[in-house]
Amino acid sequence: MYAVIKTGGKQYRVAPDDIINIEKLPGDAGEQLQFTDVLMIGGDGDPVIGSPLVEGASVAAEVVEQKRARKIIVFKKKRRKNYRRKHGHRQHLTAVRITDILTDGKKPAKKAAPKAKPKPKDDAKAKAAEGGKPNQKKGQDDISLISGVGPALEKKLHGFGVTEFKHIADMSEADIEKMDAELSLGGRPMREDWIEQARELMAGKPPRAKADKKAAAKNTD
Repeated sequence: MYAVIKTGGKQYRVAPDDIINIEKLPGDAGEQLQFTDVLMIGGDGDPVIGSPLVEGASVAAEVVEQKRARKIIVFKKKRRKNYRRKHGHRQHLTAVRITDILTDGKKPAKKAAPKAKPKPKDDAKAKAAEGGKPNQKKGQDDISLISGVGPALEKKLHGFGVTEFKHIADMSEADIEKMDAELSLGGRPMREDWIEQARELMAGKPPRAKADKKAAAKNTD
């Protein structure tokens, strides 16, 4: 069974378990959505075409994630006017999974709320004792140990998919330049020599920032 729905000014042919990217809709991952603008329903037998909508039909979906499309470059130029403007744009999208196609005014089944897992009281202290940050996920490195990486920049890197020292250590100069351009880092990765810093941290050497502080303290003594 399949349906044709309209959302965000576009039409999509969908079937159960399909994952589609649509214009951004509010909602966190796991939340349920219902599309009531159904233009056609097909499957066994003749398709049902709406005029303009199929009466009593709807499509249930679940939000998978909120994301952004690949960057496009918008360049404007006016001849003989010395006018040039260059901008980048990344469209906001919502990835949804189609769960059901409903007819005759049926409502989607309510999803059972997941049971909350009990959190240990000293969870933050336990993680800090293990050497990681309280909010640091298992398998991630503390990227902020690299000189020049603060909390805001660390969040940007995680969004770019850089969560371990290995990700930076294995980068080529072209990869570094691409990351620098997309995250607007102003040349910091090359200036601070992030690749070499990541390799040193993987080898167990102390962070450069701490080493510089110790050296400065000895000089003052």
